[in-house]
Amino acid sequence: MPSDISLFTLALLCLAALAAGWIDAVVGGGGLLLLPALLVGLPHTPTAFVLGTNKSTAIVGTAAAAVTYVRKAPIDVRTALRIGGAALAGSVGGAFFAAGINSAVLRPLIMAVLVGVLVFVLVRPAFGAAAAPAGPVSRRRMLAAVLLAGLGIGFYDGLIGPGTGAFLVVALAALLHMDLVTSSATAKVVNVCTNIGALTMFALQGTVLWQLGALLALFNLVGGTVGARMALKRGTGFVRGVLVLVVLVLLCKLAYDQWFAA
Repeated sequence: MPSDISLFTLALLCLAALAAGWIDAVVGGGGLLLLPALLVGLPHTPTAFVLGTNKSTAIVGTAAAAVTYVRKAPIDVRTALRIGGAALAGSVGGAFFAAGINSAVLRPLIMAVLVGVLVFVLVRPAFGAAAAPAGPVSRRRMLAAVLLAGLGIGFYDGLIGPGTGAFLVVALAALLHMDLVTSSATAKVVNVCTNIGALTMFALQGTVLWQLGALLALFNLVGGTVGARMALKRGTGFVRGVLVLVVLVLLCKLAYDQWFAA
């Protein structure tokens, strides 16, 4: 636990972890809230430790949400694990190249993709509203999901990260014709796989504040469990609304980083 952290800052970080767990469980994107909160709350802590602590917190809420979804949502765990395995490999590759990439160059491209996602969701009100057709998924669609949602988005998660959950939800709904609740549930299992890989690397490097991470993880777990239950109870319309909001917030953040941040 950092010696210079105040009780007030610690309380704010706990609230951020709670809210991030809820957002992550519903549609992904909790890192947009928790990671900046950690960076602000721990200004004298090396960035590597902030990233490692963030992962040690997020993995608990994501795992709790995944368990809740698996128990109550009709998801194909085998499909989720196949995509998750590819995402784990992709995230390792992304992390390998992260040091040599200028994020300022990638931000405009990511923003363009987000605008496309936002327009696609808004102009197609029926997107993600219907359940996937019965029967096994075709090999072509499964391969596309493994390559795009697995390797592709996993690589992005290791390279940069923000918005990974939202991208997964949209990609799985589009490629496998899932409704948004099932897509969000599957995305949580995939996220657990990528988080395990990232946290393992941070732990081996010794860049995790375990005491702080454990405290924040308790709040993240509560948020993740509540968020998953709300998504299951309120259905696709609720998830769709949160998805649009998260994409808008991510766009605003990237735009600020691109044109206004020092």
